[in-house]
Formats: sequence, structure tokens, C-alpha cells
Amino acid sequence: MKKTLLILSLALAFVACKDSKKGVKDGYNDTTEVAEAPKKEGVKLYALDGGTVQVNKLEVFSQDTTYQGQSKTFADAFYIIEHPNGRMLWDAGLAEGLVGQEPFSTPDGVFKVSRKDSVMSQLKSLNLTPEDFDFIALSHTHFDHTGSASKFADATWLVQASEYDFITSEEQKKGDNYPPISQLKNVEKLNGDFDVFGDGTVVIKSMPGHTPGHQALFLKLENAGNVLLTGDLYHFQENRDNKGVPSFNYDVEATLKSMELFEAFAKENNAAVYIQHSADDFNRLPKYPKYLD
Repeated sequence: MKKTLLILSLALAFVACKDSKKGVKDGYNDTTEVAEAPKKEGVKLYALDGGTVQVNKLEVFSQDTTYQGQSKTFADAFYIIEHPNGRMLWDAGLAEGLVGQEPFSTPDGVFKVSRKDSVMSQLKSLNLTPEDFDFIALSHTHFDHTGSASKFADATWLVQASEYDFITSEEQKKGDNYPPISQLKNVEKLNGDFDVFGDGTVVIKSMPGHTPGHQALFLKLENAGNVLLTGDLYHFQENRDNKGVPSFNYDVEATLKSMELFEAFAKENNAAVYIQHSADDFNRLPKYPKYLD
């Protein structure tokens, strides 16, 4: 099933060995050559541009007045994960309707959002279409992570059961977060961590709190090291350093618990953490066609 702005590619290659072995069998010299195994292409990660979020009232990303009077520009990346056994989209950026339009400001003045390039255009640069994707997984179902989701209706949506119940509730159906995911009918509900391809290289990590079924993504790359994509567990580095919880999070205690588990997991697995809304993290990643190795 079914990939120009900024593109990161993470890759690894598993290379088999060719060995020669000699032995003695029934009094005769028996030479056995171990055939060269076919090369296995490893996991790749492409980071694409899903738009820009200008936060005019940064204080909403705290439980108090820590960021009163401050503003910040967020990146809004979405990702393609290539595995030898399939392809997955992680998050989907802002709404496609923003492409070619003036930036849109929310009525409360908190956010101004814009998107320069569509998912279709960026996929075309990688010779892909939405039909080439086996899975779509969203860190959570807020509007800045679901914008292009409806285009991947043929893919299987990997979603925590709690998140699915939340976003398909009658209350949420009345809002802006529901429409982009309403076309996703092939649903696989998860209850906790999920090993997407069964080999430990692409693992969805349950990290509730920002929303009921918020999740992060762990990628295990033999040559490039391990990587953790945060979803919206954190929004910028200071937010992570101080364990800041946004005022609009679904569950503060659950968020703090997820932060604790996330940091322990990152340390245990020596994983490089990429904060998805951090423009610094997005810009420091090697751009296509360079590999992080």
C-alpha cells in the first residue's frame, strides 16, 4: 500500500555475512559454503513540513503564569516511517485548506496557523501516494496533528481505545478535531504499547495525559541509534526541562506520570528525543538525501 520542503531520512542497512566452513564427515573433507543472505533494508524516517503554529499567548502551555506575555513559533512536522514490511504515517500536520491561504488566527488570539505545502505535493516528491501506506498513527487527535488524516482512509488507523472513544464522542463530533479523522474506517484499537511490525524497531508508546490516549513513537535504528518522537508530551525544550503541563491538557496527573515513564524509557534505551513542535529539533535533523548514521 501507500511519499518539499524539509525532509529527514534515517536509514540503516542489515548486511549479511558470507562465510566458508570446512569439516570432516565420514572420513572425507567436506567443504560447506554458507550462502550470502540477501541484504535487508532497514528503517527510514522522513520528516515533512505540516505547517507552522505561531503561539501568541505562550502562557497556555503552563498551569500558571510562567510564560505570561511570551510568544513562540512551533514547527508542525509529520513523519513517514519506512519499514521492510510496510509504511506508516505518524501525525498529519495542519489542515490542508490552509495551503495557499493567509495565516489563520483563532478567535481567542492564542494561535496563528499556516501551511505552505500539501501532503500530496510532498508525497509526490517521494514518488508516493496515500494509497502506499499500510498504517496511520496519530500522536493524538488535536487539529494540528490530524490535518491530512482523511487522505489516508485506506490505511489502518492505530489508535488507543481511550483516544478513539474520546474523539468519537458526541461532544467531540461537534468540534474541529473530529472531521479530519471521520474518514478513517479501518481502525485497530490499542490498549497500551504496540509493536507495529513485531520486531521492536517501530513501537507506539502509550503516554496519556495531553489527551486520554496520547502516544509517542519509539524507533530503533541499529546504526543511527534509538529515537523517540514526543507527540505533544512536550512542546519545547524548556517545557521538557521544567515538566510544564499545558493548561488545556486532559489530565495533569496522567501527563506527569507519562513524563516520568518517558524519561525513564529514553534513558534506558539511550534514545535521542525529538520534540515534534520544536523548530530547533526539526531544523537540526539532517535533510534528505543525507542519512543519520
